[in-house]
Amino acid sequence: MRLFLQQRSDGSEAPRFVQLMLQPDLLGGWALVRESGQIGGRSQLRRSQFLDRESALSALEQARDQQLKRGFQLMFSQGTEAPK
Repeated sequence: MRLFLQQRSDGSEAPRFVQLMLQPDLLGGWALVRESGQIGGRSQLRRSQFLDRESALSALEQARDQQLKRGFQLMFSQGTEAPK
């Protein structure tokens, strides 16, 4: 599952983005990967590990909701199940 969120730019800077990805790992757990930065610039990558998919999905939904409150807009969603 992958979500791409973006903030509108004020014209003087490139818009900021956040990408949230949910990925299975090799040991049966799940990883929430968060990438954020300015479009066309440097980005920061963070990874959080979870034992089950439900915990990882809950963390993804919380991260998405946080970014929506900060003014980001959901631009793209990909995956078999859309989060609530």
